[in-house]
Amino acid sequence: MSTFAKRLKSAVADGPESVLVFLGNIEVEEQWARGEAGLPTLSSQGARALTHRMDEFALLLGEPTDHVLLKTAPDPDFHSYLVDYGLARAQVHAVGAQQTGRTVTKDVLEDPDTLALLKELGREGAYLAPHGVSDLEQEVAERCGLRLATSPADLCKRVNSKLFSRRLADRLRIRQPEGMVCETPEELAEAVEYAEGLLAQGRTVVAKDAFGVSGKGVMVVEEQRRLAWLRRTVERAHSRSGKLGLILEEWISKDRDLNYQVIVAKDGSVAFDFVKEAITENGVHKGHRIPAGLTPGHEAEIRDAGLAIGRALADEGYRGVVGIDALLGTDGRAYPLTEINARYNMSTYQAALQEVLMRDHSCAEARQYPLRLNAPLPFAVLRRELDHLMVASPGDPGIVINNFATVNAVGGPSKGREHFDGRLYAFLVGPDPESVSALDHRLGRILADIEKGEVSRA
Repeated sequence: MSTFAKRLKSAVADGPESVLVFLGNIEVEEQWARGEAGLPTLSSQGARALTHRMDEFALLLGEPTDHVLLKTAPDPDFHSYLVDYGLARAQVHAVGAQQTGRTVTKDVLEDPDTLALLKELGREGAYLAPHGVSDLEQEVAERCGLRLATSPADLCKRVNSKLFSRRLADRLRIRQPEGMVCETPEELAEAVEYAEGLLAQGRTVVAKDAFGVSGKGVMVVEEQRRLAWLRRTVERAHSRSGKLGLILEEWISKDRDLNYQVIVAKDGSVAFDFVKEAITENGVHKGHRIPAGLTPGHEAEIRDAGLAIGRALADEGYRGVVGIDALLGTDGRAYPLTEINARYNMSTYQAALQEVLMRDHSCAEARQYPLRLNAPLPFAVLRRELDHLMVASPGDPGIVINNFATVNAVGGPSKGREHFDGRLYAFLVGPDPESVSALDHRLGRILADIEKGEVSRA
């Protein structure tokens, strides 16, 4: 069976033997959002450091002839651990002068040695395959003679806008929550009046800005006073910037969130990859559950919508990976398009894990675990404590750590503090949902012991 890597290369490059240079610029949507109208958000320096080290997920995508660019070299024990599973097969290059608060793409642009390497790869015909394409990634490609394994920055940004998603769903007659797009003060006034009517009926409203991500740029509105505050805030922002990009729509009571992926090939053809249940908490992505547990009817509806969306994006000129968010309502109806992501998704990085670790009829969850540590945690120590939970061989139940850089991304406690926050990512496999849930609980208990200092760091 063809691997995801080879199918990706066949779709967006010259064929299955093409060379890709993977770049895990997970924070690309922040770059797209610069200068755009948006709802108020907060982001700490520590949170940004964690996000930047999610670049390590790119290790999971490549084949031996491919290349991966990282902010820093992976922990040697962790890298060897992935290789032992048949993962992380690409050639790894760490930039020479990374800065914790700087994106991996900016690190690349500031490193002459990495640019020289990329120019050589460009001369050999390699493609740049970033998580997503902003002006920065396009600059890397242009300066180094690399072809993009997706679409140009301006098209990616336009497709990624929630305003684009909502209008496309209308055009394709795909079911979505009732709502309105606002790009002018007049449209805002009309949408607010519409939302007031929903609130008067006891229904809930959600406001979304065009480029919000991972729970940012989303506001749930349950009372008229909050809606009035939102309107004043948006009008003030518009008076300063002249920009307005907002959606007001009805909040749908959810049975579950969904995420699915299609690939739009260079020739305009569309392939449907998968649908998974997205594990979320207060709108923030926390992982995936595989399979999604949909009825055949809902699965067919999602697949049909994905192919229709892919064909519409092909007509727009878009090429590359597309992640699409959807939901299943408590009313039993599927809402197949709530957001288009013109980029890789967290689920994209699980493709090789599924191919290597899962067997027919097995279940899996991809999860993140917050950690509060008083000192950096070596991977060797973590592996020792979790060894009895680890997958012994493909097809066996257990866990595999799929990103370790985020554990120690902050580096240590800041001045005057005893602890720092980290995050561990793991892929849990079992024969049924109950066994996967048991693994999750056991892993959580061990991590709690590590947090409390009840394990030896020696």
